[in-house]
Amino acid sequence: MTDQTPSSNPGYLTDERVMMRDLARTFTREEVLPVANRLDPEKGDIPRELVERMGDLGFFGILIPEELGGLGLGAFEYCLVAEELARGWMSVASIIARGNSFYHAVGGPPEERRAKIAAMAKGRYLGAAALSEPQTGSDLSSVACRARRDGDEWVITGNKYWCTFADGADFIRVLCRIDEPLPASGRARTVSVVVEKPRGELPEGVTGSPIPKIGYFGWKTWELHFDGVRAAVDPRESDGRAFQATAAGLEVARAHTAARSIGLAQAALDHAIGYAQERVQFGEPIANFQAIRFKIATMATEIEAARQLMYHTCHEIDAGRPATVQTSMVKYFASEMAERVTSEALQILGGAGYTTLHPVERFWRDARLTKIFEGTSEIQQRIISDRLLGKPVRPARS
Repeated sequence: MTDQTPSSNPGYLTDERVMMRDLARTFTREEVLPVANRLDPEKGDIPRELVERMGDLGFFGILIPEELGGLGLGAFEYCLVAEELARGWMSVASIIARGNSFYHAVGGPPEERRAKIAAMAKGRYLGAAALSEPQTGSDLSSVACRARRDGDEWVITGNKYWCTFADGADFIRVLCRIDEPLPASGRARTVSVVVEKPRGELPEGVTGSPIPKIGYFGWKTWELHFDGVRAAVDPRESDGRAFQATAAGLEVARAHTAARSIGLAQAALDHAIGYAQERVQFGEPIANFQAIRFKIATMATEIEAARQLMYHTCHEIDAGRPATVQTSMVKYFASEMAERVTSEALQILGGAGYTTLHPVERFWRDARLTKIFEGTSEIQQRIISDRLLGKPVRPARS
């Protein structure tokens, strides 16, 4: 893992941010990449020891306020670290969200909640999200899994799909509908119910099986069935607008996906450059051939364009300015870029790239997913075009 990253805008990269980036880069090179190269081919899980090491470095608490045991930093630092971790294994770059993006979901009495969040900042209390369903993906407002109120508990019944880390997490946040409609709109109310569970197991009353995936190894992604599962009612969850709250929280999540995309692309470029300098054909390194040189130039340019857009977007988020369009743009641009760049890297390696002997095929497989999760590329294009053009007005039918 070499460093082919160009020098970047010093106005964004303060000394403190450079130190944090370099810490994550060294950790990835020395600890993440060897584990990924060993375990990804056998679809193994991220070792608990690696998670604990990341917790010790503070990676799970970047966004958690200092008074709750975290680092109290912003989306910029979060995405800097995620980009570097993704250069080793995207799943490792993803698991840090199970602390940073989940601390708002932690319930319970104040002291208990503070203790859990402090543990979360150290990677010792992590969550999973059960949002999508077999028939519900992009339109989460239409979830069918139901929560029925029974005193101080919710009783959950229904199916969920694409729940990554359902077994390894300490709790699952389940998006459910309840029967009472929202005022005015008439749409179903939704609640986000936290189901506590033993780590390494599914909750009592939940059955499921891992979904066979073509990538994103390091952890399992589950199909789950909830059969009368009971969970405590969180008094903070009172207005029935959990879907709206989930949608509002996607800005940082989409910037995080952009960061992971950029990390994958950078890793693929680094490997392709190293290979091109060593691979000899027709009596000289293929790095001398114009076709290869132009590919590398284009790949590097696209990566840096995505990185600078991510820096700007994170800056806007941290400044407290609305960034819905910017996060959709950077998520769309970076994920589309990552698929192109990782594919080109594989092409530079030729037949060697189509083997599991080199990590480029892993970067390529994982990059393909970034165009799908946290809102597909098409969803991002819809958000951007609706802001530019207004939402479509359908002509009335006569």
